[in-house]
Amino acid sequence: MTEYYDKQRNDGQEFQDFCSIHFAKRGIPVTNFSSRKYQIEKGENLQGYEFKFDKQFRKTGNLWIELAEKTNAQNSNYINSGIMRSDNTMFYIMGDYEGVYLMQKKILIIISKSYNVIENNMKTSKGFLFPITKAVEYFDYIKFEI
Repeated sequence: MTEYYDKQRNDGQEFQDFCSIHFAKRGIPVTNFSSRKYQIEKGENLQGYEFKFDKQFRKTGNLWIELAEKTNAQNSNYINSGIMRSDNTMFYIMGDYEGVYLMQKKILIIISKSYNVIENNMKTSKGFLFPITKAVEYFDYIKFEI
């Protein structure tokens, strides 16, 4: 694993914790799995939520929806991840510390068929760019009160 990958994972875990606190304030408890074993076998938490921190979406106007990943650019094969991962995820909760879009995984999978799959700059992830203008049409936005 690279230093970049470790930083991204840590940033994502901190964002997940932040979101869990804000969801609890709304009466929606989230029980996140801390072990890698249960995260891989079951999903991120018991409730079927996948939290994704997208640092760039306000600047780019797009959400990055991941379909496949590899931990190192030198690895030859991608594995299914993101919305294509087989786990208990029902909802993608994606955004930043200002707010998140609550997106159904099933709908994202259907939507993905209409977009070109691209590889990220690091050559470690494949997915598609989903315009915020479309996210607003399809999904609810939850603004965080700070």
